[in-house]
Amino acid sequence: MHEPDPHAWWVVVPVKGGPSAKSRLRASLDDATLVAAIVHDTLAVATSVVGSARVVVVTGDAHETEYARAEGHAVVADPGAGIDGACLVGVEHALGHGALRVAVLLGDHPALTPVELTAALKAGSRHTTCFVPDADGTGTALLATTAGVAPEVSFGAGSAARHEGLGHTRLDLDLPGLRHDVDDEASLAERAVQRTLGPRTRHALGR
Repeated sequence: MHEPDPHAWWVVVPVKGGPSAKSRLRASLDDATLVAAIVHDTLAVATSVVGSARVVVVTGDAHETEYARAEGHAVVADPGAGIDGACLVGVEHALGHGALRVAVLLGDHPALTPVELTAALKAGSRHTTCFVPDADGTGTALLATTAGVAPEVSFGAGSAARHEGLGHTRLDLDLPGLRHDVDDEASLAERAVQRTLGPRTRHALGR
C-alpha cells in the first residue's frame, strides 16, 4: 500500500460506455461520438485538477477502457452491480492506493470547469462526507469522503434526499457546470451548459 497523502484528492468516474449509455440522449441524438465526448470532457477536467493517475475510471466497455488507459487513468472493471456498485469499487481502488480524500463524479458533466471542480473539492475538504446536488436539487452531481473509508452511496433519481439522510453534508454550491448533468437533449441545450461546454463535446456537435 502506498503512503497516503492527506491533501491529495482522487476522483472516481463511473463510465457505462457502449450503445446503452445515455439512452435518453441517444433517443433524440443517436451519436456515439457525442456520448463519448461528454465523458471525455469530464475526465479531462478531473485530470487537470488531480492528475491523470488519480482519476479512476470504472467501466466494462472496451473502448472506454482503452481510452482511459491511454490517458494514464487507473481502470477498474465494472462489477455489473449498478451505479452504486461501480462507484464503490472505484472508491475502494483509490483507498487501496493510499487515498484519504475521494470524490465520485458522474461522467456527464461536459460543462464542468477546473475552477468549479477545485472549488467543490476545497469545500468538501471541510467535511467527513459531503455531496453536491444537481441543478434541480434532487439528484447528486458529486459525492466525497475525506475519512479514508468508503461512504454509503445511493445514486439515481432522488439521490440528494437519500444522501442527506445517510448523513452526508449537502453543499449547495454555485457551480453550474458541475450541477448541470447532461442526460438528454434538453439538458444539453441548457444555457448554463452551453456557456462552458467542453471542447470535445463542442467538436462532436460540429462547433
